Amino acid sequence: MLSHKHEIFLEVARLLSFTKASQTLFISQSAVSKQVKALEEHYKTGLFERFGNSVALTPAGRVLYNKLLQAKQLQHELHQEIASVSENFSPRLHMVIGASTTISLYVIPPVVSAYLTRNPNILLSLKNRNSENILKALLDHEIDLGIIEGIHKVSNVTYTPLLTDDVVAVRSSRNPLKKNELEAKDLYDIPLALRESGSGTLAVLEEALAARHIRIADLPVRVRLGGTEALKNFVRVDTCLAFLPRQAVVKELASGELIEVKFRDLALVRRFNFIQRKGTENNLPYKDFVQFTKRYYSK
Repeated sequence: MLSHKHEIFLEVARLLSFTKASQTLFISQSAVSKQVKALEEHYKTGLFERFGNSVALTPAGRVLYNKLLQAKQLQHELHQEIASVSENFSPRLHMVIGASTTISLYVIPPVVSAYLTRNPNILLSLKNRNSENILKALLDHEIDLGIIEGIHKVSNVTYTPLLTDDVVAVRSSRNPLKKNELEAKDLYDIPLALRESGSGTLAVLEEALAARHIRIADLPVRVRLGGTEALKNFVRVDTCLAFLPRQAVVKELASGELIEVKFRDLALVRRFNFIQRKGTENNLPYKDFVQFTKRYYSK
């Protein structure tokens, strides 16, 4: 089993930050430094190079980190196999995953609830950011599994399909627009409220408009808002047209609080994908969570 010192080292090495490691481990930064120093004394070598507020692994640190990752995977496999033959064995595991805003709000909560009911020994932390920042968190080793909208074409990341969802144009009853079916060119004359840069929803809209030779920079965008809920709440009381995930506005469309505006020449479909750093696809318990989520939504 990995010692407490090695678990702390792994977290510092994963995040390349003593401060961030102390926050995720819920211990003081001085306690983190003390445990890392004890390891350096044990191995008779430095494990981190320190550059002001940043750190990097030394050659010895990289060797230790890679071997501990292998050891942690073996530990997960051992726990799983022992648990299958001993119902009283229930080791505590901590998973850190990230998901884009829409997924965090509307897609993943019921899956997490079902998964934790089945796996009560797991503590799960969910980071909620836009797709671009979830990808960054994965590359920065802040998370080991992400769920984002679309594919951002990063060579050292694997993408596993999960779901598809529509993006729909919606307006409130205050909007003076009378037609509920438009063409893309009509957007040149309609005030818009859009998501912020880096949003997967915005990326889908940009791609669809580009196919019609329309740039968002040329449209009358009145406001950009960070987050699905912020945009939805804004358009409910404003006269702008907004583009939102269908899953986010099901209730509002059913109640008539928002009205869907269809486009004859725009197909707005989002694809949700799991993302992992290449080489980590078989790491437990994340592999189990991916398989569980895919089964959950295949029903």
